[in-house]
Amino acid sequence: MARNTKRTQRGETSLSRERIIEASIALLDAGGEDGLTFRALSERLGTGAGAIYWHIANKSDLLTAACDAIVAPTMRAAVADAAPRAAIRAIGVGMFDAMDVHPWIGSALAQAPSQLPMVRIMEAIGRQVVALGVADAMRWHAGSALLHYILGVAGQNAANTRIARERNLVRGDFLDAVAAQWAALDGEAFAFTRSIAPQLRDHDDRLDFLAGIDVILDGVECARPRP
Repeated sequence: MARNTKRTQRGETSLSRERIIEASIALLDAGGEDGLTFRALSERLGTGAGAIYWHIANKSDLLTAACDAIVAPTMRAAVADAAPRAAIRAIGVGMFDAMDVHPWIGSALAQAPSQLPMVRIMEAIGRQVVALGVADAMRWHAGSALLHYILGVAGQNAANTRIARERNLVRGDFLDAVAAQWAALDGEAFAFTRSIAPQLRDHDDRLDFLAGIDVILDGVECARPRP
């Protein structure tokens, strides 16, 4: 009996946690969070659920691990040999691009706000905030403002991309239609919206995203204590 148990354990440990996470990411990319089930994962890996549970406690643990497998290298690449402001912009672009490719990351981060992936992002941003010379009392405000802007806008962009694919929308045609609707609004009640309607047609989501980071950073730098 003991010998059979040992054989089972050796078989289970031959399947690495890294392989499980890699397969999970592929399932999440293909079908979103609903596409990640232990049955689908078992079929993809050609193994039983027991071998997976040897490494992963549950779906929540698996989702967090898959998210961290993308977030961790993204943060390392963003802050490598970069000045603080450039590093924050790189963190933002890294998450913007990662969430565009893996739209499920936003949900994974929201479901585990205290877990390692979110902490990695906050730490990466926070270290740059400190390096910018932000006073202790303002670090929380500066760091959280950047964190929520980056994840919020990147997540919304990823959601928009997914919806466009599901509805077979052509970006140019869709923006032209919305711009026309905005341009036709009442000029007194919607003066601002009408004024930016022409810019909507040709705007670049990524450049707009970076511009927003710069606006926040300009404010952060203005709030730094003066010598």
